[in-house]
Amino acid sequence: MAGRINDEDVKAVRDAVPIDAVVSEYLQLRNAGGGNLKGLCPFHDEKSPSFQVSPSKGFFHCFGCQEGGDTITFVMKIDHLTFSEAVERLAAQAGITLRYEEGGYNPSHQRGERIRLIEAHKIAAQFYQEQLATSPEAEIGRVFLAERGFDQAAAEHFSVGYSPAGWDHLTRYLRGKGFSDKELITSGLSQDGRRGPIDRFRGRLMWPIRDIGGEVVGFGARRLREDDNGPKYLNTPETAIYKKSQVLYGIDLAKKEIAKSSRAVVVEGYTDVMACHLAGVTTAIATCGTAFGGDHIKILRRLLMDNGSARVIFTFDGDAAGQKAALRAFEDDQKFAAETFIAIAPDGMDPCELRLAKGDDAVVDLVQPRTPLFEFALRQIVSRYDLETPAGRAAALDEAGPVVARIKNTGAQHEVAVQLAGMLGILDTQFVVKRVAQLARWARDKGGRQQNERRPQPLYEEAQPRPLSGAPLNLRNPAYATERELLKLALQRPELVSPAFDAYGVDEFTAPPYAAVRQAILDAGGAEYGMQDPQAYLVRVREAAPDDSVRAMVTELAVEAILRRTVDANYAGEQLVWVRRRAVDRRIRDVQGSLARLGQHADPGQLAAVQEELMILQRYNRALQDRGAAAL
Repeated sequence: MAGRINDEDVKAVRDAVPIDAVVSEYLQLRNAGGGNLKGLCPFHDEKSPSFQVSPSKGFFHCFGCQEGGDTITFVMKIDHLTFSEAVERLAAQAGITLRYEEGGYNPSHQRGERIRLIEAHKIAAQFYQEQLATSPEAEIGRVFLAERGFDQAAAEHFSVGYSPAGWDHLTRYLRGKGFSDKELITSGLSQDGRRGPIDRFRGRLMWPIRDIGGEVVGFGARRLREDDNGPKYLNTPETAIYKKSQVLYGIDLAKKEIAKSSRAVVVEGYTDVMACHLAGVTTAIATCGTAFGGDHIKILRRLLMDNGSARVIFTFDGDAAGQKAALRAFEDDQKFAAETFIAIAPDGMDPCELRLAKGDDAVVDLVQPRTPLFEFALRQIVSRYDLETPAGRAAALDEAGPVVARIKNTGAQHEVAVQLAGMLGILDTQFVVKRVAQLARWARDKGGRQQNERRPQPLYEEAQPRPLSGAPLNLRNPAYATERELLKLALQRPELVSPAFDAYGVDEFTAPPYAAVRQAILDAGGAEYGMQDPQAYLVRVREAAPDDSVRAMVTELAVEAILRRTVDANYAGEQLVWVRRRAVDRRIRDVQGSLARLGQHADPGQLAAVQEELMILQRYNRALQDRGAAAL
């Protein structure tokens, strides 16, 4: 049974791996002010960035879906790992050797399945690379690459390899590295044979497929010999780490340039990605044996940040299959805020063939945005009809009109409708514009009705439970706003509010979510502990939270920017005083109510005690008003 990772080692991992470095492997981050960074949330679809990272705190939080946590939590959620697997991955990156309690460290048994599968693929990629570079049998693979303009340096840059033609070369090699037959079958690197596992890939050129974090998760294998009866390209089957609809070949090499330039080029094959990168188009990526779809769009959107100047250029072969692929891509076009274009090489050549025939400059020129994808899609539709006849023009409008109506931007929709009228040869442009607008309106109305049918309306709106989160709170309420600000200070700048904050009662926070966070800080050792070890303090507060909603609120407050640009002791003192004065005011009102209920005939001793408490409270309130934080 796997041992528990030593707590000191977990802390060392948290401290050693900056959260912004980890998160930026998956999405583009930009300055959000106050030392924070922002990007499009990887855990839900959104148009504007509500996902924030605080490098100084080591935390992330999405103000849209409320996901949040530290570096380890992010890796767990983004890659679907257990806590131990996430720590092990980060430890490997940081070069930290982990210690395990309850039986010591045994790498072959104590690492999670996903980590083991990743390790197997990493070793397999190295094995295949070595075979391509040194094996006489792999000469056929080296010739294949050379004929397409790729030398040894190019093969090494893209980690291209070769799988030996024998039955079980890789299987035996991985067994020697400590992997079990079950792991080899589960990984997709081996398959069941008559006498046990055999290699899945044999006698083929091998491209390692990496996830956005750079880990090898699968392979694409190209047939080389005529006697190979398998498909031209054979990919890794669906596994725990490889989902073909969720990976893009070359994304690990292209992601930084895609984020920097707000531009991505989608090509059709592995050699096309290689040709583009070697020609200087380092934003090129490709799907892996499947059509470009919704999950691929999510990956790109996080890198492109959906700004208005973003560009996605699709290159497809000019044949019927390529045109069909382009139309499929257009079906998802509206999921991008980026503008989408199509590039088709002369004579139907793909980027690899174009580079061989006409050089690098021709590839660079090919992917310069020219034809908008919607225009290409409309022309493909219109070309199927006889536009010389009124019936043909009407039929073309019936098919193309709903396509234009799907464009969400009404301004763009109007312009494209005008272009469609020109394509169809309909002189009454306004007729086409009105027709498209009508179709769009019908689609919206139909969508709204279907949504209402799917979602039953509650009988009593107020009876619906709401999560314990800061979002529903009315921050125009001065009390809530000040309590929130003080808790942010206690979590982010505990040195400015200690030790006074630790004397504040939970009941001094009137909003239930804020009272719960105050209790979690108390249970974690108080704000004063945060002065000793800020990152460990935030982790302890999150662990002290009673449930996920309070934990999310802790992360939200730890990441959210403090309202004042200059955060100093004076500002912290103001927040401390305001929260305390409101608590004192509430207590004064309570005591005044008690005094009124006692009346003139009350017990003299009890009456005197209540009057004395009221006098002390009023004196304290005046002191807070006159002397500020000095009176706390």
